[in-house]
Amino acid sequence: MHPRRFLLKPFPGEGNPAGVTIGGSIGRRADSLSVHCEVRGNLSKVSIPAAAEAPRRKDRLWEETCLELFLGTADSMEYWEFNFSPSGHWNAYRFTRYREGRREERAITSLPFDVRRDPEALLLTADFDVGKIVPADKDLAATVAAVIETIDGGKSHWAPVHPASRPDFHRRDGFALTLPSMAI
Repeated sequence: MHPRRFLLKPFPGEGNPAGVTIGGSIGRRADSLSVHCEVRGNLSKVSIPAAAEAPRRKDRLWEETCLELFLGTADSMEYWEFNFSPSGHWNAYRFTRYREGRREERAITSLPFDVRRDPEALLLTADFDVGKIVPADKDLAATVAAVIETIDGGKSHWAPVHPASRPDFHRRDGFALTLPSMAI
């Protein structure tokens, strides 16, 4: 596995009211996908959801501070959205095409990830079986994104690239990271 590094940038015009940096890495080995993301800076301005006693699949996590991962393959308009909340809640959706046909991805029954926090960093690491939805012989196009909510209720949208005039993580031209197939 050769992890690809990424650096997220706030959507132009939204600025960086929380004064953070967001970066990490994503890598693939056969059916396994690993994502590591770090939000660094003085996190006193960031609204971070409290850790849940019983993390579960939950909808609308993007309305608060949340990490998102989008995956697609070159030969299909279908794609997946994964949401990771610092609370431990998660979700995985499958779309048939751009913003259409959204449904929870039932092949993903759990989304194990670890969250560590301190005053200067929020670290999220996820390792999961992507082979349940995409065969190892398919190249993946991906983007990692984040929604950062400040304690005063403001929001900024972060991604490696922002190809539209409004924040939109679903656009395929924003899936800027390529994870090659693991075909032997």
